[in-house]
Amino acid sequence: MKRFVWTALSELERRMALRRPGSTNDRSVEQAVREILADVRSGGDRAVQLWTNRLDGFDGNLRAVSGEHFEAALASVDPAVQTAMDVAIAAIAEFHQAQVPKDIEVETAPGLVCRRVYRPLKCVGLYVPGGRAPLPSTMLMLGIPSRIAACPQRIVCTPPRQDGTVDPVVLVAAHKCGLDTVFPVGGAQAVGAMAYGTESVPQCDKIFGPGNVYVDTAKRIVAYESDGAALDLPAGPSEVLVLADDDADPLFVASDLLAQAEHDPVAHAVLATTSEDLASKVTHLLHPLADALPSAETARAALEHAAIIVADTREQLAEIANRYAPEHLILNLRDAADFVAGIESAGSVFLGPWTPEVLGDYCSGTNHVLPTGGFARAWSGLAVEDFLRHMTIQEATTEAMATIGPVAATLAQAEGLAAHERSILARLHSLDG
Repeated sequence: MKRFVWTALSELERRMALRRPGSTNDRSVEQAVREILADVRSGGDRAVQLWTNRLDGFDGNLRAVSGEHFEAALASVDPAVQTAMDVAIAAIAEFHQAQVPKDIEVETAPGLVCRRVYRPLKCVGLYVPGGRAPLPSTMLMLGIPSRIAACPQRIVCTPPRQDGTVDPVVLVAAHKCGLDTVFPVGGAQAVGAMAYGTESVPQCDKIFGPGNVYVDTAKRIVAYESDGAALDLPAGPSEVLVLADDDADPLFVASDLLAQAEHDPVAHAVLATTSEDLASKVTHLLHPLADALPSAETARAALEHAAIIVADTREQLAEIANRYAPEHLILNLRDAADFVAGIESAGSVFLGPWTPEVLGDYCSGTNHVLPTGGFARAWSGLAVEDFLRHMTIQEATTEAMATIGPVAATLAQAEGLAAHERSILARLHSLDG
């Protein structure tokens, strides 16, 4: 792990200390993704199959998971896991149900009523990662808000296992969310299939879900194409920033850092602390704890990019957090609930020593699909509203036209738009009789 003293760093060095691994634009990744997307756009199912064979080792036909596979999954998954899933679903549903926006209606002038109404997106594509481990939790995080939003068509793409099947626990999570159209395909080819549509995969209006750098790059590319699909938010490799003081338990802190490090070799784990002693203790704990993990190789690779920053004051900790704008922010501090008032940019915040980020991954109720790469400065985590779109409606009476119409005519004249002005004047003259 790299270690820094915040006050000793220049401005450039501070930026470098907070730099994510792989944060520079990798042209080779973009080039590879564009090749895959172009093939899928022109080749449909066959192209998706070829890329799935090349990248995932499965040489089968592209087809949705059958009902028999769902039934087998429900029979095979441990009932204790299914019960835990039910508890998580209840919490996530309760929190997200409270987010449902209400239509509004305002009379902005006598006889002129303006409304804003919400409509669900017609077809949404849900991407559930699964390359390193099955992630039924992500299925819940996408499936529950899309169900609450009442999207008419919801499809899932998730990477297949080597035999071409989807992990049973992921299928159980899909079933519990009312999702019955699941395709065993991942990576950029899955994004392309959902964006452009194929013989088997319907074209989606918007694609949701986190993924590796290839998935994230593909989502961004198709979002700017006329025949593509909108993206939910920039969600790439996982990251966490832990702010801690001398009250923090070093084991808690090290465990929270490793919970992100085991996701991906380019996951980013950062500790910023006002305690030199804590920094040293965490450093000594990290590698032995990482070596004991089943995912030790991945965690060790991620720790090569990890950083510990020693700050002088709590104000500097807040500055570091707002500059970094983390996906996950853990405040393992005294009076964390007061400290959070100074936090402006974070995807999701976890207060105090007993609120590890892992609770948010699974069952606190908040959504774990969050902006990464510093995009939390402008983007928010996934919510029910992301599966809806709103449109405005206005209706004017003759009374409104008589009173507010001249305002529109005057402004149109000021802009030199004669047809705009005449559209109003025609009605005003009609009223005059």
